[in-house]
Amino acid sequence: MTRYGFLGLGIMGKAMAANLLAGGLEVTVWNRTTEKCAPLAALGARIGNSPAEVVADCDITFAMVSDPAAAAALFFGEGGVLEGIVPGKAYVDISTVDPTTSLEIARAVNAEGGRFLEAPVSGSKKPAEDGTLVFLCSGDESLFHEAKPALDLMGKKSFYFDKPGQGAEMKLVINMIMGTMMTAFAEGLTLGDKAGLGMADILDVLTQGAIDNPMFRLKGPQMASGNFTPAFPLKHMQKDMRLALELGDKFGQPLFTAAAANNLYLKSRQAGNGDEDFSTVFQAIAGN
Repeated sequence: MTRYGFLGLGIMGKAMAANLLAGGLEVTVWNRTTEKCAPLAALGARIGNSPAEVVADCDITFAMVSDPAAAAALFFGEGGVLEGIVPGKAYVDISTVDPTTSLEIARAVNAEGGRFLEAPVSGSKKPAEDGTLVFLCSGDESLFHEAKPALDLMGKKSFYFDKPGQGAEMKLVINMIMGTMMTAFAEGLTLGDKAGLGMADILDVLTQGAIDNPMFRLKGPQMASGNFTPAFPLKHMQKDMRLALELGDKFGQPLFTAAAANNLYLKSRQAGNGDEDFSTVFQAIAGN
């Protein structure tokens, strides 16, 4: 039976690891804050003492951390993933990082005889809980197929892209579009509200037209009621917007609307809203 590791038990990781356990898989977990392992231990998970130990004990190890710096520290740091990589070990990074960081980790895994797959996800807290995430993968194709049963427990669809780094690039493109959509949505709600149009009416009209979408249906009522409980923290969206802009620089592609949206997320972070849901950018736009 394949033994799985899972590193990083935040908003997303906890739910994803729980779905692996619910699927009957053998899972060893680790988190920087050990207390976060307890709910998963209650579901049958083993607890590892370090990332290196988890990787050494498992066949395939998943990692879900917040940003490129955290991903690099988890991998290259003392007691980190790299220390546990030997021939035959497999590492799947499902964090959202820049392509450069992903490629650096891939080279280090391959140099030790291991296999690497980048598999960032499209989705937030609820899809993670429901097992309906979308995985955007590139790297070792044999590992993609080998990890597919676990990916299927955590998500509804997995894509594979031939070129290393393209999983990370796809995730940044998707989040850039989503982040820009949210700022336009928030501006529309704010303008309508100031014009005396009820937000509930605006949302109802939106559901009847071509721009109806799950994000507007979910986030709109929450924004109107002032509920910004984090499903995807704003600080992470701003990080992804920044990385997307860097990707634009790499390919010489101007990103006018994304740059403007990024400034709004920066404004909201500076107002102390980084840990709230990314929809809290609405408050920065409305001047609240």
